[in-house]
Amino acid sequence: MVKICYNNEKMAKILLFLLAGWLVGWLVNYLADVLPATLKLSRPTCLNPDCRQPYAWGRYLFWRRCPACGRGRGWRAYAVQGICLMAALFLGLQPPARLSFAPGLILFGYLLTVAVIDLEHRLILAPLSLFGLALALVLGVLLHGWVDTLIGGVAGFLILYCFYLFGKIFTRLRARRLGVADAEEALGSGDVTLATVLGLLLGWPLIWFALLMAVLAAGLVSLIILGVALARGHYRQQAFNLFIPYAPFFIFSAVLLLYFPQVVRALLPQ
Repeated sequence: MVKICYNNEKMAKILLFLLAGWLVGWLVNYLADVLPATLKLSRPTCLNPDCRQPYAWGRYLFWRRCPACGRGRGWRAYAVQGICLMAALFLGLQPPARLSFAPGLILFGYLLTVAVIDLEHRLILAPLSLFGLALALVLGVLLHGWVDTLIGGVAGFLILYCFYLFGKIFTRLRARRLGVADAEEALGSGDVTLATVLGLLLGWPLIWFALLMAVLAAGLVSLIILGVALARGHYRQQAFNLFIPYAPFFIFSAVLLLYFPQVVRALLPQ
């Protein structure tokens, strides 16, 4: 009888974890659908640029196709739901040290929202940045205390701001060489704000390691893309027109260090 009660209790907890993960995934998809277009919480619309008809809430909630054009929600919606379900199970059954279930899942949902929007729109939105600064400050103080949190935030800002200035110089040289007036930059001010958010979250000295991991990962992916371009005979054009979103790499490195702290022990010298 005791064993049956224990199994029932464990199953109930797993179902609650899955429900929380599903709700967070739904919220991430909703924010990624509406914020880039309206910068506020609004009624979702069809993602087809030739349609843009508003969804009825019931159709949107249950993932029905657009009644006007028949377009579905797309693979991203399903991927985000799956990722959030797995994250909720992980945080519920094997939470990392000092990061409990609810704060960990809220933080993961925020980071995933920023990554998805940056991948799809090359934007780090101001409302998300402001929310992230407040969330990171609170969690950072709880995890590391005031001193390491604030030093981490300042360090994240200064490090990425230097990269941002270098990126502006590179953009000008690129535009001059191509003979075009190109305003696209390698890094944007949103990336600097995100680095500040991650600095508050990770504290000092982990922020420099997170940014180093992100830059190396982004460089590796860029080299792979350039290698493919070289194989196709488009090296020169691709080399000067390659801009990849950096936020997902920053977020990936931060997630590793926050949710899998054993990575720190494995990679940093003891």
